[in-house]
Formats: sequence, C-alpha cells, structure tokens
Amino acid sequence: MGALDGNVVVVTGGGRGIGREVALLAAAEGASVVVADNGCEVDGTGSNPAIAQAVVDEITAKGGKATAVTEDVSTMAGGEAAIRAALDGYGRVDGLVCAAGMRRDTPIWAMTEEDFESVVNGNTKAVFTVTKPASIAMRQQRHGRMVFLTSDFGLGSVGASNYAAATEGIIGLSRTVARDLGRYGVTCNAISPLARTRSFSGYSEELRPPAGVTSAETMAGIATPFPTMNWEAPGHADDPAGVASLVVYLLSEGAGDVNGQLFGARGGEVYLYTYPEIERQILTFERRFTMDELDEQMPRTLANGVSNPLGV
Repeated sequence: MGALDGNVVVVTGGGRGIGREVALLAAAEGASVVVADNGCEVDGTGSNPAIAQAVVDEITAKGGKATAVTEDVSTMAGGEAAIRAALDGYGRVDGLVCAAGMRRDTPIWAMTEEDFESVVNGNTKAVFTVTKPASIAMRQQRHGRMVFLTSDFGLGSVGASNYAAATEGIIGLSRTVARDLGRYGVTCNAISPLARTRSFSGYSEELRPPAGVTSAETMAGIATPFPTMNWEAPGHADDPAGVASLVVYLLSEGAGDVNGQLFGARGGEVYLYTYPEIERQILTFERRFTMDELDEQMPRTLANGVSNPLGV
C-alpha cells in the first residue's frame, strides 16, 4: 500500500523540477494527480502544454492516474481550473502542492514595476489562486493537506528583492492558512528547498557567498550541510527528487498533526525553522523612548554586535 492510496493531489508547477518529482512520487504512492503547469519559461513568459502532458504520460504509463491542466495558475481562472479538474475528474481534492514559480532577478534600483508585479503574481498569487478553491473543498470534506514551496531568499539575497518579497509572502500565507483551516482537519505547511532546477541551476556549494559576506544561512542560524562529496545515494544531493519525499510525507496521514510549520530541505537533509523570536529587548516601563535615550542605549544593547551582512 502507498502512503497516498485513494488520495487526489493537485501539483502546480508539476511539469518540471521539484513539482515534477512530487507528482511522480505522489502517483507512485497511490494518488491520482492533477499536473498543473503552463510550461512557461523561468521568467514567466511563453507556454508549452506538452510539459505537463509529458508528466501525465509518464504516470499513466506506469498504471497511475493523472490529468494535465495547462492554464496559468497566476490567474484566478487558472487556479480554479486546476482544482476543478480534481473535483470533476476524481470527485475530491485531498492534497495541494504549490510548486509553481518564476524569477526575474535585477537590482532594486533597476527593477521595474512589471518586474516586481510579475514575480509576486507568479509566485505568491499563484499560491492564492489554487488555495482559495481548494480550501472550500477541503473545508467541506473536513480533510486536506497543503504544502507550499518557498525559498530562503527572504533571509537576504542580492538582486532579487521581488522574489524575496514573494517567497516571504508565501511563508506568511502558509501560516495563516494553517490557522484558518486547522479546525476543519486541514493542514498547511511550507518547505524552503534548495535543489538544482531551472531556477537554481547551480549546486548548493556553488551558491555560497564569497568570503567576508555573511550568508543567509548563517544569519538564520542554519548549519552548513555536509559536503556533497560524501554523498553515497544515486544522483546528486541537490537533485529535485530529494525534496519530493518530504512533500509527500506532509501530504500523508502520518503528518496529520503537523500544521503551520516551515521546513527546509537541501543536500539530503531536512530541518525545521523556528518562528521568529525576540532575541533581546530594552524597556522604559510605561513610556516611550526618547531619541536621546535610544542614541545612548542602542549601541550598548540591541545594536551591540550587529554586523552588516555584506561585511562592508
């Protein structure tokens, strides 16, 4: 028996990268899968319906059940079409995986309004458009699992303020959806993966910042993964398939009590982020700080030891 026997799972961005591996593994674990992918380029332009259909063909060739949806899920019509395909074709929707995304990296001073809006729409809005109709069905069913793919870019990255804003929005969205739907037997979690895909063409060891520059991982207190030179399993540690098992686990009944969490996956490792915590504080008790007090206190307290992440 598979972990998802009898389930119906919708995977946006299911035609390539992590989404493709999730769709294949979900099908292998017994789920009927809706592969939603319009086959656009990394920057969101163009479309190719053959991308989603190729994954469907691969699943059905192995005896599984799958349906392709090629509408753009950054639109409400596209998001609703993906969920409608699950309901019309299989009668329910048990799992939703949001892996669709796009990037248009450029420094903030050169970024256009269209650069910013297109990336927010192609990432954050693309989660909302499927989550809303899925939440209606799952709330009625009193059962469902949602997993949103995001990134560490919001911890600080050069030249991708639009993507950082969009992915941090996904994290906040996942935590709030978890609270909206938790009472109805529906969970929602997020995963920040690092895998070699079209959007991230290098391996993790190649993406580390130069000497003297504080990495996002260091700022967040994330330990450096074991060197991939020690990797013994088939393929590379940064292959997208390495993320799929965590996604499918969170879709399964075994993760029924896991809700509102942010996980990470990279280099064969899986980890859990903490919620933001107050590190230190200064108090005045029943009044506001004055500028003179802050000028005196901040260098000795809250700002003491705080470094510039760029090391300049």
